[in-house]
Amino acid sequence: MKFRHKKELRKLRAISLALLLFWVIPVTSLKAQDTTQIWTLQSCLDYALANNIQIRQSKVTHLSGLEDTEEARAQLFPNLTASVTQGYVNYPSSDAATNHSYSGNYAVNANWTLFDGGQRWQALKQQRIQNEVDELSIEQSEDDIQIAIVQTYMQVMYAMEAVRINENTVEVSKFQRDRAKEMLKVGSISKVDLAQLESQYSTDKYQLVVAKTNLDDYKLQLKQLLELDITDEMYFEMPQIADETVISPLADKESIYETSLAVMPQIRSSELAVEIAELEKKKAKGGFFPTISLNAGLGTGHLSGTDYSFGSKIWNNFNESVGLTISIPIFANREKKTAYNKAKLAVTTSTLDLLDAQKNLLKTVEGIYLDATAAQEQFLAAKEKLSYLEESYSLIEQQFFLGLKNTLELLTEKNNLLSARQEVLQSKYMAIMSMVLLDIYQKQPVKVSI
Repeated sequence: MKFRHKKELRKLRAISLALLLFWVIPVTSLKAQDTTQIWTLQSCLDYALANNIQIRQSKVTHLSGLEDTEEARAQLFPNLTASVTQGYVNYPSSDAATNHSYSGNYAVNANWTLFDGGQRWQALKQQRIQNEVDELSIEQSEDDIQIAIVQTYMQVMYAMEAVRINENTVEVSKFQRDRAKEMLKVGSISKVDLAQLESQYSTDKYQLVVAKTNLDDYKLQLKQLLELDITDEMYFEMPQIADETVISPLADKESIYETSLAVMPQIRSSELAVEIAELEKKKAKGGFFPTISLNAGLGTGHLSGTDYSFGSKIWNNFNESVGLTISIPIFANREKKTAYNKAKLAVTTSTLDLLDAQKNLLKTVEGIYLDATAAQEQFLAAKEKLSYLEESYSLIEQQFFLGLKNTLELLTEKNNLLSARQEVLQSKYMAIMSMVLLDIYQKQPVKVSI
């Protein structure tokens, strides 16, 4: 059937075109007001690095390790102790005049381990390496939180665009429903056609609610990652990412992996773990050697009930001592040998852990790289598909209102168009997220501005 007036047809085409353009033009902002803080990806990363609890805990652990290093260094030097002892002795069965006495002893003693098979030196070296491991632990915590934030932030951006698409879909559905009511009045369509459009309008509104719920959920996840207060609100700007950015060429996979091996903290930590295990083996071997210690002391004392004055007693009892002690391990119930054998096994274990860390990094980097390249290819294909479907949908919609297409054909083409838009959206953000993650794994600044 045809429209009675050409003017009405032109008006309908203009409205349809306006709605279609509104569908594809991105909303620039979801902020409440111009003065509201807008959370970008970089601001989220900066805030997390400064305030994340796990990162702060790692820093405290590092400071504690520095204290352990100072203690290990102090073991190389002599120790010095002073003691004062006061005593009282009672003799109930003795003469009443002399049945008790008072005594005092005063001493200063020093001890210095001259040789212990190098165990203290190895312990100091271990602790210094452990300090470096603790620093790398801070760096790894920073990487972990950055990766989590990038993934969640991209989900927020995707959900924001999904809400926009669903809002525009609802507007189009409402327009089609309202137009169908007018067409029903003039007998251009049946009640069944109108009911189908009413049903589609309700379905699209439901999908909009689902999209908004997903957005709220992803916002909450990001808020929790940033450890913001429950009363804090987060506002974002809709990103405007050029197609050239989405399909920008990547470095070759091998160079990305080699760079990651050189800069990622988990690899360096595993390498240092091997060094610590080697030092532990040397320390255990030192247990088979004798220990040589030098000791010296000064002492004096006094005892009541003698004819000497207090000063004379102190002087007469003053003594100096010096000694050299050699402790030779002969039989220690196999403790030394067991410790050495376990230390050798620990070297093997740490070496295997290093290989495992390298393989896991390769697996992770390769997976992200494949995700990036696949998403870029999917993006190009989805964009091409979308352009054809937009043209097809526009024509079918016009034909529907001219009575040349039925409701099922219109709704089928509309759902195909919506699905194509979702495919473009998914591939775009998958590509962007993968590229940002590759930057993190190479310790490079995030190139994509979102």
